[in-house]
Amino acid sequence: DPDIITGWNVIDFDLKMLEQFYRTAGLPFAIGRTEQPCKLFLEQSFFSDSRVDMPGRMVLDGIWLLKTSGVKLPNYKLETAAARLLGKEKLITGDSRFLEIERLRQEDPKALVDYNLKDSQLVLDIIQTTHALQLTVQRSMLTRMAMDRIRSSIASLDSLYLHEVRKRGMVSPTNIIGERDERIKGGYVRESKPGIYENIAVFDFKSLYPSIIRTFNIDPAAYLGQHDELGEVSGGGDAGGEDRSHGGIIAPNGAVFSREPGILPELIQRLWAQRDEAKKRKDKNASNAIKLLMNSFFGVLANPACRFYNINVANAITHFGQELIKLCADHMNEMGYEVIYGDTDSVFVDLKAADFDAAHEEAKQALAGTMGFLTKTITKRWGVQSYLDLEFEHVFKKLLMPHLRGTEKGAKKRYAGIIVRDGREQMYYTGLEVVRSDWTDLAKQFQVQLLERIFAGEEIKEFVKDYFEKLQSGQFDDLLIYRKAIRKPVEEYTKTTPPHIQAARKAGRTGVGIMEYVWTRTGPEAAEAREHPFDYIHYSEKQLRPIADSVLSFIGLSYEDIVSGKQKSLFDY
Repeated sequence: DPDIITGWNVIDFDLKMLEQFYRTAGLPFAIGRTEQPCKLFLEQSFFSDSRVDMPGRMVLDGIWLLKTSGVKLPNYKLETAAARLLGKEKLITGDSRFLEIERLRQEDPKALVDYNLKDSQLVLDIIQTTHALQLTVQRSMLTRMAMDRIRSSIASLDSLYLHEVRKRGMVSPTNIIGERDERIKGGYVRESKPGIYENIAVFDFKSLYPSIIRTFNIDPAAYLGQHDELGEVSGGGDAGGEDRSHGGIIAPNGAVFSREPGILPELIQRLWAQRDEAKKRKDKNASNAIKLLMNSFFGVLANPACRFYNINVANAITHFGQELIKLCADHMNEMGYEVIYGDTDSVFVDLKAADFDAAHEEAKQALAGTMGFLTKTITKRWGVQSYLDLEFEHVFKKLLMPHLRGTEKGAKKRYAGIIVRDGREQMYYTGLEVVRSDWTDLAKQFQVQLLERIFAGEEIKEFVKDYFEKLQSGQFDDLLIYRKAIRKPVEEYTKTTPPHIQAARKAGRTGVGIMEYVWTRTGPEAAEAREHPFDYIHYSEKQLRPIADSVLSFIGLSYEDIVSGKQKSLFDY
């Protein structure tokens, strides 16, 4: 008599099949706690989740639980989750698994039962290992919402905010879905300085957007209007200060907020205190639930579907974020350091330290000086108490900042390096092909091994040439699969036909989901139905060359020269 039913794709597969069996048998699909039949609401859209109304029970899909808990995986197949999170495998895997399952059904039913039991145990182990269910329970308690609804950030904020609105005797706006008439300003990204570095310190703001909301009283109910409509800044400065006429807090985008405590800042203050208490009692589930909730508030305010949506309020948060990161970076440069990159809530700083240990000591001084500067600046410029907390994150022993492909400019949100955790060195990647699902395992493996050799100062040319030759000889054929999401029915792709859709049509596939395909001499084909030889030139040019050249340029080499055996002459420079 379970309270909660879970599984892997449990609504779209298990419950869907059960409902069909009940219907075929002429029985009501009443597997809840009443005689009322369960209702399935199946979604075909890639962006929506199916749901079920099961009286007296809660149905929480395992995939949904992981995504809601912030668990990131290359894909959400059970075999991938089990391998990554548990180090375990399903009993039957591979492209021929459906044939094997059918064979067991006909010839060895007990083995089929064992297979299904193992799958069920893997799902339970994954949920327990990640604490995904406990996290969902905590978020449900925080937001006063049913567990199967907490993924809706808009509904979560609605529940919390409306409760406070009623307590204050205020009237909330109606929930009318509008349209975004202009773009939300993104976080500040400072162009990187390409190169291979040593001993780079990373500093980031703890919960930047919630801290900004709390510090500057950013709140739909506290929004007074735009500065150019309300008055002039005292002292004759531009937007970002205190006004004589209305006494409000002026954001860099000109939005003005009252100094009377707003609802959202008070919510965050209360949640922040609850999170600190959770940390003291070492309750990771509660701490993470509160963090996820607080960090969702900005996205909700920036969504036209939210009843409290206001483009100026949302942009005030990101404009403050940009302003603070710039202040932080400029001050560190003035201290004699070199900021080589900045991204939304963090800065990467070359402290000019002699070695790894010295970089840690220098980072402490840089942090203290910058925090003091920011606190004084915020108080002087906006007349508020700062709740911003800049933290020293770590030091990269080695760091690669690549060029923007095909240019001499620095790339944004793309880097790789070596950090030390618990006394052990480990690779760290952001935005590179190795962490992107739309690149093949061939490219990912190549990038990892190439970077490891670069950072270790090992020989490069022979490695690249050998990798190319192994590709040509078929030794990497099991690494050539592309994976791309089909986000709508295949027949609806009419304006363009990307490769994964071409492969899907050749294979007769029509529905949404992840398409696995390979590139052959006749173009893209479904991986499980390949009919023609692989196009190794395609993989060399599209998968290996871009990765190689983004790194090799720093050491005076090129992919073309290595695989063709050419040597640069004096006149090539």
